[in-house]
Amino acid sequence: MTPPVSALPIEAPQAFLGVAYSATGKLWRDRLDARGAARALAIAQRHDLPEMLARVIAGRGIDINAVDDFLDPTIRKLMPDPFTVTQMEAAASRISDAVARREKVAIFGDYDVDGATSAALLTWHLRHCGLDPLIHIPDRIFEGYGPNVEAIRSLADKGAKLLITVDCGTTSLEPLAEAKRLGMDVVVIDHHQCGDELPVVDALVNPNRPDDLSGLGHLAAVGLVFVTLVAVNRELRKRNFWAAEMPEPDLLGVLHHVALGTVADVAPLLGLNRAFVAKGLIAMRRRDHIGHTALMDIARLNGPPEAWHLGFMLGPRINAGGRIGRADLGVRLLLEGDISEAARIAAELDRLNTERRVIEQMAEAQAEAEAMASLGLEDKGAVIVTASEGWHPGVVGLVASRLKEKFGRPAFAIALEPGGLGTGSGRSITGVDLGKAVRQAVQDGVLMKGGGHAMAAGVTLKKERLAEFRAYIEAALAADVAEARHVNELFIDGAVSARAVTTDLVNTLNRAGPFGSANPEPLIALPSHQLVYADEVGQAHLRVRFKSGDGAMVNGIAFRSVGQKLGNALLENRGQPLHVAGSLTVDRWQGAERVQLRVTDVAVPNPEPTLIR
Repeated sequence: MTPPVSALPIEAPQAFLGVAYSATGKLWRDRLDARGAARALAIAQRHDLPEMLARVIAGRGIDINAVDDFLDPTIRKLMPDPFTVTQMEAAASRISDAVARREKVAIFGDYDVDGATSAALLTWHLRHCGLDPLIHIPDRIFEGYGPNVEAIRSLADKGAKLLITVDCGTTSLEPLAEAKRLGMDVVVIDHHQCGDELPVVDALVNPNRPDDLSGLGHLAAVGLVFVTLVAVNRELRKRNFWAAEMPEPDLLGVLHHVALGTVADVAPLLGLNRAFVAKGLIAMRRRDHIGHTALMDIARLNGPPEAWHLGFMLGPRINAGGRIGRADLGVRLLLEGDISEAARIAAELDRLNTERRVIEQMAEAQAEAEAMASLGLEDKGAVIVTASEGWHPGVVGLVASRLKEKFGRPAFAIALEPGGLGTGSGRSITGVDLGKAVRQAVQDGVLMKGGGHAMAAGVTLKKERLAEFRAYIEAALAADVAEARHVNELFIDGAVSARAVTTDLVNTLNRAGPFGSANPEPLIALPSHQLVYADEVGQAHLRVRFKSGDGAMVNGIAFRSVGQKLGNALLENRGQPLHVAGSLTVDRWQGAERVQLRVTDVAVPNPEPTLIR
């Protein structure tokens, strides 16, 4: 007799190494399903690639016929016709007019890395063409984000005939209207999401505007500036501007800026972005740019830079100027031609970055306590909104990012000012569009100002409306957050033993780089390796060592894990076997190279398959 369906054992979702619930509460999954595994095998055979590299490539959804282009992304192949971007022809024409007429041009940038690199790239090009542009980077605290009327008037007083905004301007209706009233022409080069109303300007180059069909909405602002300058070069070539005494500038020679801004702005490393970063890293390794070299030296970057160095070592130092120091320090460094002055500016940015860390840690501790209290023991709530007086406005974005990482949901951190206003930042999780919700909150009158991307947003509100904003954003995003957090999965690219963890393996995997947003670092599992050492190092990190059954060792580090679920699991399982998941990197110290595992998650091995009855 056949038992009823309800009595039959039902297999749980297939778990990699049987890990259905890890130390951080995740279900481990093989990144490749059966079809993906077959594609990986075909890629390995046709292109004569190592199995693990083929698995990584297949896991990124790369077609077997596109493997060569994926392994060597070139700007020449991936660069679109710039004029597919709405109003690009008008922008290139107006900028070319300014060059031909030797007009005074003003560049207005954002105070983050993308803004600094965008302003530096555009300034470099205009200087090459014989102009000496004005540069204005607003003070984060006193001016806020984007163009403001006072700054616009100041630039007009200095004789600017053309205003070019980079990484800002799309939502700056009144300040740009003032620029037009003062007789300036205006070109906006921006990538932020658009509201219902666009500014009245001579050209608005933004692939995220509703009427743009270019498909370049994933570019960072600095990448968009690069595409714009390709168009400007073409326009000036058509006008026979270039000559022996004024050769066409080599845009490929300044891809350092594009790579740094793209990675620091967490733009997806797909298509053209990936080519920008791949070729920009090659340029940085030449160490022929004074500003970038000074930045790498002060960050004590040993060996060739990789994409994660840009995001975690170089970018934060550029950002520190805009967060708690002078907003224009980053641009000045990237344009500096004197080695000793570049070293001085880099040292100042390094000092500010250290100061920023202290300020951030104090605010982060307060914000975490507030978040835990609001979520309660039942871990309820779709969005975290924290706020406090005394927080530095320059670190709230970083605090929001930490909250998002720790609690796995969108988070806001808002600095409340004495005048009754709050300025803050939000960070989101994949699948939840924060910028859209924030813009709607502005339209509905809950926020005074706000905007941003799907993954990050800025807000300004009155203190007395904080509770209303909390309720509003919770209601607006609850369904999307629930869907995004439904299954907490960690996708593994493959498993190896400690014996196989070598520099050759790392170099092989790096052929699928550069890694970052939308092209994640390969996540490798070590099955049942004994944790032979675990101890705290630095600021809340754990240094660890694992041993395989044949006695081979691999060193690792679990960043910011002390006091977290991952750190607790490591400290509680010293001497015990663990399944380990992490990414591999080469650690260079005093001329020696050794592979290090950056631990993402661990799990206690379960010898029995999990069944749900």
